[in-house]
Amino acid sequence: VPAAWQRPYLNVFKHFRVEEWKRSAREGDVAALTDARLKGTVYRIRSSIPASSYLQLPRTGTQSLGLAGRYLYLLFRPMPRKHFVVHLDVTTEENQVVRISFSNLFKEFKSTATWLQFPFVCGAAKGSPYDGTARASGHDLGAAPADVRWTCLVLDLHSILSLYLNRRYSHLKSIKLCSNLLVKNLCTSDLVFDPGVTFSEARQADLSCRGVAPMPREMAFPVPKGEKWHDLYDYIRFPSEGSKLSYDSIQKSCPGLAAVSEDPVCQLPQPVTLTKAVRDRLSLIHQITSPKAVSALWRR
Repeated sequence: VPAAWQRPYLNVFKHFRVEEWKRSAREGDVAALTDARLKGTVYRIRSSIPASSYLQLPRTGTQSLGLAGRYLYLLFRPMPRKHFVVHLDVTTEENQVVRISFSNLFKEFKSTATWLQFPFVCGAAKGSPYDGTARASGHDLGAAPADVRWTCLVLDLHSILSLYLNRRYSHLKSIKLCSNLLVKNLCTSDLVFDPGVTFSEARQADLSCRGVAPMPREMAFPVPKGEKWHDLYDYIRFPSEGSKLSYDSIQKSCPGLAAVSEDPVCQLPQPVTLTKAVRDRLSLIHQITSPKAVSALWRR
């Protein structure tokens, strides 16, 4: 259970004062800039070689973030026509450090006792020339499309360790964001934040009883009046369901890092449904990320 200072959520960039670079490190081409669409500061990490430019928390490998929240939220946008890599070092209750990596460079799921590597499929914006069924043939794997969207990625660190390594999660030790990415923020929490749900909708549906809450305002992407969050951004939750240990999920179950529009746990207004292109991506990522042992777990 996270300490009181980490509840109900922790704004990682704000807490560790990333802009001062005293408790974090940067290497290569890392710059803070103002994003007109998000109306705020984002960090651009870019390089021709993903590993040569990065933003790292904490500053050194001997330190630990000590963040115990079950879910890690990464608000980011892959850079168009580029590859990126993200590394998370997590500590188990047995004090074993496990690296969780995901990248659109990876072509298949790989695992050892101390390292999990997940392919990341970059989805194109709905209705764009890139959002077609032809992409499900394998074209999703690789560089991000030209119109790749800002994404809220939710990683259930507890379930990842449990499902893939049969380990119990203790805390997040470090984060390394390698090029090529634009990053707005990171946060950790034991709550499932649904950015597409307003505070009034959450109260009406009594989502708090399920551990679900609206995205905190300081972590939210802006939504112009009359627009819908899910029409503008991607929401990816991994694993999307799949474990009896996890909270009731607002997403379809799929063991892979693929964009998915969620079905609501309650009768929320105007639910979002899966498009055929998204279903095709889910099918593809299911094939490439599921080790046999994990596939057996999902069939139970």
